[in-house]
Amino acid sequence: MNETPQQYTQRILGYVEGQEPLAVQRATAKTIAHLIDGVPDGVLRARPAPGRWSVGEILAHLADAEIVGAYRIRFVLGSPGGAVAGYDQDAWAAAGRYAGRDPHKSLELFRAVREANLTLLESLAPEQWQHYGVHSERGRESIERLVRMSAGHDVNHLQQIEAILHS
Repeated sequence: MNETPQQYTQRILGYVEGQEPLAVQRATAKTIAHLIDGVPDGVLRARPAPGRWSVGEILAHLADAEIVGAYRIRFVLGSPGGAVAGYDQDAWAAAGRYAGRDPHKSLELFRAVREANLTLLESLAPEQWQHYGVHSERGRESIERLVRMSAGHDVNHLQQIEAILHS
């Protein structure tokens, strides 16, 4: 899907319109665990189509994206107004060998980092939610916006996982 950074932001934020983003984030790991429970490893590693990620690759991506999110939140809190670099998810998938990663270990990494991020976010003072960084592609993003983006990102990939597993 070729879309501008602004179109991507609009689509991702649209997934969580009217929802509490921290509630979405709290539920994601359990929802994924339920979705993949009992699914054979070969199914989790099978790509649904050429050029499309498998469930296992999506899980590896979610784990890495959560690590990136952890860094961005902490960076913005410590250096409000600082530059936040974007990254090429396909380059990370290739370099990180997503296709060869154990899907269950990727989910566990995602769950652990997400839990740490939620603990931090729940401790923030109200004014800290407005601290922001300047993303290299999307511009100014507050902690509040980063959290909404992460929740929308979850929904996006949950829909992909459900579609793959129910096709």
